[in-house]
Amino acid sequence: MTQPSSVITDEMRALIGVEGEPRTYEVDKTGCRQFARAVGYTDLVYFDEEYAKSKGYRGIPAPPGFLGHMVYDPRNPPAQGAASLPFQSPLTRILNGGTDIEYFDTICAGDVLTATGAQVSDIQERQGRQGPMLIVNSRYTYKRGDQVAAIWRGTLIFY
Repeated sequence: MTQPSSVITDEMRALIGVEGEPRTYEVDKTGCRQFARAVGYTDLVYFDEEYAKSKGYRGIPAPPGFLGHMVYDPRNPPAQGAASLPFQSPLTRILNGGTDIEYFDTICAGDVLTATGAQVSDIQERQGRQGPMLIVNSRYTYKRGDQVAAIWRGTLIFY
């Protein structure tokens, strides 16, 4: 029986670790409040600025998982989802394999963050019940000025 060829191409391998263009994210009060409400947080620090300041925050803190909204430039709109990857996959179904955010500082409304990193930090192939799976990991560093505020790691699973 012949072994099937890999779905990972040389083009895909060449993209591992290649850093994409920096992206700017703004953290605003409304975004923090909406995200907190959407995920069910009820702590007043996410809704009342004066209360947040009384608890030692600079302003309304960004809830865990919220790193602001990317500043949109209609002259150069970014691709979204799988289309944002710099390669085409022969596998058409996609699952979110997980997201991890490591925080190094508190992010608050009013912060402007710059995200830099590799659209593909690692790529692996595994066999699943339905055939080959492509596991694509990404990594972005979010900075406020020169200070690292968070590192975002995410996984997409193509099958």
